[in-house]
Amino acid sequence: MAKRRLKLVFPPELIREPVIYHFGEQFNVVTNILRANVEMDKGWVILELEGDGEELDLAVSWLTAKGISVEPADASLSV
Repeated sequence: MAKRRLKLVFPPELIREPVIYHFGEQFNVVTNILRANVEMDKGWVILELEGDGEELDLAVSWLTAKGISVEPADASLSV
């Protein structure tokens, strides 16, 4: 099992969509929200993912295809 910590930045049009819920339904990946900040017009989430490496790659591709910015989160991030 592989683990990744990612920072997801959501565009305004996706703020009210249950993206992480749908993400968990579509991929065999365990999600853990470490931090988040959601406002009316923007939002970000530090998300830890655990699963098969290929499945993680597919999941990240799905997020970016939806218009979500995905970047590595600092592994030393204290929560």
